[in-house]
Amino acid sequence: MLPSLETVFSAVTMNSQMHHILTFLIIGVLLSIIVLQYKISKENIPRRYNQSTTSFLAETCNALIEGKTTLVHGNMLKTSFGKSSCRDYVTPNHYITRPLSAEEAAFPLAYTITLHKQFETFERLFRAIYMPQNTYCIHVDKKATDEFKQKVEKLLGCFPNAFLASESELVVYAGISRLQADLNCMKDLVKSIVPWKYLLNTCGQDFPLKTNKEIVRYLKGLKGKNITPGSLPPPHIIKRTKYIYREQVYSLFSFMLRTFVWKTPAPHKLTVYFGSAYVALSREFADFILKDPRALDFLEWSKDTYSPDEHFWVSLNRIPEPGVIH
Repeated sequence: MLPSLETVFSAVTMNSQMHHILTFLIIGVLLSIIVLQYKISKENIPRRYNQSTTSFLAETCNALIEGKTTLVHGNMLKTSFGKSSCRDYVTPNHYITRPLSAEEAAFPLAYTITLHKQFETFERLFRAIYMPQNTYCIHVDKKATDEFKQKVEKLLGCFPNAFLASESELVVYAGISRLQADLNCMKDLVKSIVPWKYLLNTCGQDFPLKTNKEIVRYLKGLKGKNITPGSLPPPHIIKRTKYIYREQVYSLFSFMLRTFVWKTPAPHKLTVYFGSAYVALSREFADFILKDPRALDFLEWSKDTYSPDEHFWVSLNRIPEPGVIH
């Protein structure tokens, strides 16, 4: 038996009502999701690609103070150095162009920075540690590209107290060339007209954890002593100065080759210590490193050891002669 026309229209009407109800429910859910996402995005302060780094940093600080989370879209760490002039680069990027205090002005520092890649990372480091009263020697590895070296040279051209090392090394990891790169810059820095008090050596991937004033105050408290962390070498380190090592340089890679030839004892009966390759050295100690026969002989002896930068500074700094080295 076929359904009556009234029954058919009644079923169609009911189905239509259910369809509308279902449609409204779906629309309601979608609107709720959109509103929720908007509230979350507003609270978390999302960033657009074209937002300035300065604005981003300021608003991020405010968000942290208010206990909010900051969402970053895109790379907000992009640097701005390029084809612009020094004037258009230095000021907008907030470089410090005059000493921030009389205390810092009276206690200038010297920096060495060894580089071979990642120009943008170096630029951030340089901007973070730059002070007009300090002086900076930059060593660019011989194996770095011409483009990289040109970028570094152009950047340093904006600052009268920063320069490239007069001699460049092809640095082999753990070889004498790494130590020599620092020494090349040290030779240049002792000739500087800047009367710096301490020298700090860094690499292009470093970044400061303290302000210049905090560093100055800490170094002033040393009263001329050096920072060369280290101790007597543990058993697995002794082989670094027990055997002769040779730098091996090829077109695509380089490494240190250990031979089975034993080294002679260190000159002047020096005790070999092992420690950090990164140090803070007084001006007086730098002069000792470059001129004293013991230091020069020890450098020559260290040239065929493994990672001499990890024993050179610390060993010379422990010569027990008050008034000469502390």
